[in-house]
Amino acid sequence: MMLLEMAVAGYGDRVAFVDAEAQQSITYQGLFDAASNAANDLRTSEASRFAILDVSNLAIPIGLFASSWAGMPYVPISYRLTDDEIDGLVERVKPAYLVTDEDHIEHFHTESIVRWHSRSEFLDLARNGSANGAEPWSMDGDDTAALLFTSGTTGAPKAAVLRQRHLVSYILGSVDFMSADTSETALICVPPYHVAGIAAVLSSVYSGRRAVQLANFTPQAWIELARAEEVTTAFVVPTMLRRIVEELEHEHHAQMPHLQSLSYGGGKMPLPVIERAMTLFPDTDFTNAYGLTETSSTITVLGPDDHRRAAASEDRAGRRRLASVGVPLPGIQIEIRDDEGHVLGPHEHGEIYVRGEQVSGEYEGIGRLTDDEGWFPTRDGGFLDDEGYLFLEGRADDVIVRGGENMSPGEIEDVMLTHNAVGDVAIVGVPDEEWGEAVVGVVVLKHDATVESLQQWVRDRMRSSRVPERLEFWDELPYNETGKLLRREVRARLTESMAGNA
Repeated sequence: MMLLEMAVAGYGDRVAFVDAEAQQSITYQGLFDAASNAANDLRTSEASRFAILDVSNLAIPIGLFASSWAGMPYVPISYRLTDDEIDGLVERVKPAYLVTDEDHIEHFHTESIVRWHSRSEFLDLARNGSANGAEPWSMDGDDTAALLFTSGTTGAPKAAVLRQRHLVSYILGSVDFMSADTSETALICVPPYHVAGIAAVLSSVYSGRRAVQLANFTPQAWIELARAEEVTTAFVVPTMLRRIVEELEHEHHAQMPHLQSLSYGGGKMPLPVIERAMTLFPDTDFTNAYGLTETSSTITVLGPDDHRRAAASEDRAGRRRLASVGVPLPGIQIEIRDDEGHVLGPHEHGEIYVRGEQVSGEYEGIGRLTDDEGWFPTRDGGFLDDEGYLFLEGRADDVIVRGGENMSPGEIEDVMLTHNAVGDVAIVGVPDEEWGEAVVGVVVLKHDATVESLQQWVRDRMRSSRVPERLEFWDELPYNETGKLLRREVRARLTESMAGNA
């Protein structure tokens, strides 16, 4: 609420958010007044959590600030889940105040919900109330700001606890107040239940940037909206950027001279995709942002100058830095550790640990997973180079162990993606009696190629132990809604396929 209060004092009459689909907008003063009205309704509800199940629209920023004003955790829930999964999450946050779209509202007349509103009802009470002022909001940094259910691929999702000080620390460390002028427009297309969705709202508010919301991403819709609204900045996950690049495949230029900056993150970016994107958007500043739900979004950044230097480098190591996620933000420390917890040196592969004020590392019902010195184990694998640039290698438990040799699937995938027939690829390890694990994979082809030719491509560029013993061709790879490859699903399907052919 402090961030919004500063925004209202600095530029209250500016347009804050635009719902592109509904063609509705709200100013910063309007957002403040709507949050006040909604906070009053939350306080009278006897709920302990504010839950929202919806796509991006004006109810998202209003709900985010209203819940903080009312001292109630904000709980965005994925609309992509099944009804049973949604019911299970709502049960975990009861008693809840729920806002959802008209299609879902009839489903939620349950004891878990003490007050519920459709999106239109919530917007009406928030925007058309008296705005006489709610009780003062708390300034305790340890208050819970948000509960975000992590997108795990196995077991029940964990509820990550982000406190007020974590989110505010991230904004103060990464965004300059009132840094945007009135011509700047952000395009928000990441799901509102993802930490990047919350970060996008807070970043736009603190900078004073007008934000246009895209409810449902398709590459065509993104391109059309970016051009129509003359968007100056946007954030996408790697799969979104890949699809945008594919949509523009037959064009020499994206025709978006207004797009000043494009940030991406949320997963590993294939080198050919970012290289092609930089060709299509030659006047755009690219930034790779790596972060986790548990770290309140971004912890490392590969900035525009890093992108240009790497792209122009004739040195292989220098060019490869384009595939890194950059260096830590101010106030963030990164270490790479082995299985015994020993800190590793440059180019030694292990698990990424992070420490900093914005790092939560806490889960509801579980507690904090940080150690006594504040270090959080990310479960992501990677390494640092000689200058402190961080390279991701997937989840730590995705490392393939073949004959006692540890190998990163990401390294093999990067090599295969340089083949002009490969559109997408996933490499995994499956159980093998002789070697412990066998290297196998799935390829999505852009045009015809043989398994043998792809195996030879890897053999010519890497050690023979890294050549996939088996490759299958699929129409597409499984990703979750935030662009992360569902590697466990690939592994399970390949294991089953190989067993059936044994």
